[in-house]
Amino acid sequence: MQYWFNISTREVEEHDDPGRARADSLMGPYETREEAQTALDKAAQRTEAWDEQDRADAAWESGDPEADDWDSNPLNG
Repeated sequence: MQYWFNISTREVEEHDDPGRARADSLMGPYETREEAQTALDKAAQRTEAWDEQDRADAAWESGDPEADDWDSNPLNG
């Protein structure tokens, strides 16, 4: 069976549940209920890892470890 995490209610829903929310409110599918329950935490961890990689890439490309703080828009200075 597949499981889904409802981001609106923060509850796990089963695949065959007739009251299951619309797709835009769901994360998944997941193989187990436990995986679905931790979906939001895992998504946050992945986002932080991607953000860290973006910061590292910006520092490497520019040679400046503060590169992610730099804003090239002259109207913001």
